[in-house]
Amino acid sequence: MKTRAVRLYGVNDLRCEEFELPEIGDDEILARVISDSICMSSHKAALQGAAHKRVPDNVAENPIILGHEFCGEIIQVGKKWQEQFKEGDRFSIQPAINYKGSLAAPGYSYRNIGGGATYVVIPNEVMECGCLLPYNGEAFYYGSLSEPMSCIVGAFHACYHTTPGKYVHSMGIAEGGAMAILAGAGPMGLGAVDYAIHGPRRPRLLVVTDIDDARLERAASLITVEDAAANGVELRYINTGKEENNTEMLRSLTGGDGYNDVFVFAPVKPVVEMGDALLGRDGCLNFFAGPTNSQFSAMFNFYNVHYGATHIVGTSGGNTDDMIEALRLMEQGKINPSCMITHIGGLNADAPTTLDLPNIPGGKKLIYTHIDLPLTAIADFRSEAQKGGEHAALFADLADICEKSNGLWCPAAEKRILKEATID
Repeated sequence: MKTRAVRLYGVNDLRCEEFELPEIGDDEILARVISDSICMSSHKAALQGAAHKRVPDNVAENPIILGHEFCGEIIQVGKKWQEQFKEGDRFSIQPAINYKGSLAAPGYSYRNIGGGATYVVIPNEVMECGCLLPYNGEAFYYGSLSEPMSCIVGAFHACYHTTPGKYVHSMGIAEGGAMAILAGAGPMGLGAVDYAIHGPRRPRLLVVTDIDDARLERAASLITVEDAAANGVELRYINTGKEENNTEMLRSLTGGDGYNDVFVFAPVKPVVEMGDALLGRDGCLNFFAGPTNSQFSAMFNFYNVHYGATHIVGTSGGNTDDMIEALRLMEQGKINPSCMITHIGGLNADAPTTLDLPNIPGGKKLIYTHIDLPLTAIADFRSEAQKGGEHAALFADLADICEKSNGLWCPAAEKRILKEATID
């Protein structure tokens, strides 16, 4: 079977091309990819080429398919896996398979599997490691977003608090405690707000900060104070760029006791140091943001570490259990990561978007692999429709649908765009 895919050959060398997939073996699965969201990690892989730890040294001769946040459906199952999987099943994949200690991962390391493709061959090790995950949700894009959501779920689980007088750690955020999400009005921050309010363990107080009014206003319109209150959480959105004594003001919201959990969503030294200063006794600072500078550092109050039991954790991605939890919460309608998505495109837009990702504003860029469509912001659907052209009718319909969904991408929008897809 032929596939069309975005393949990495070397540093900033991405090519969208068609090639023949091999026949599947008895221990492999043939699958159709429907959606793939683009991750900054894919940009880093393209930027580094063979120097990336997950990209093979011989990538120039054996290019890999890029993209690891994908969702699709199974179309053929090898004999080994026919009792566990069947044709028509929807799936998502945990890319960090850790097969026999290897860093190899779909979307970074394999010739015949990655999210930026129409069809892929799923190798045996994905199933062996329990990383081909059944998905029964309404829309494919939820499955694509289960990987970034798993990073958030994992971060919440990685927080910990101590048991006074014992060398025992209680894992997870402090239930019923005070939580701050600093620089939290971006796409991943909004996912964290959603999970904090609708997940299994919730804070009593949740403060979300940013320095941009527009981002905060959008966040407040998508995840409302009223919805939070209905779930037992007092939610506050605060622009710290307008306050002279930010730390004092934010601590005052806790009655002066400080926060049990502080998440830092930007690799900015003053933000990290503010997070440290906001911690109460036994407070946990979770450094969520991944810096590109390997020498990034910030001051941390070690007096409080010694006498106040403050501590810091960091996570880079979620594990398979985290991804399964994210999938189940989406299937149940408890969390909705749609607020992460700001742009839609077709497979033709995948390579240029990946290469230029840091320079494109907004949140997640979602690719539908069986359509050619320029990368387009949801907010621009109406204006693109008014320009006329090949996709005018599609953009007009999408604008109508998304306006009814509070400006968000939604299952109805996905169904409309898939009418344009060329799926065998």
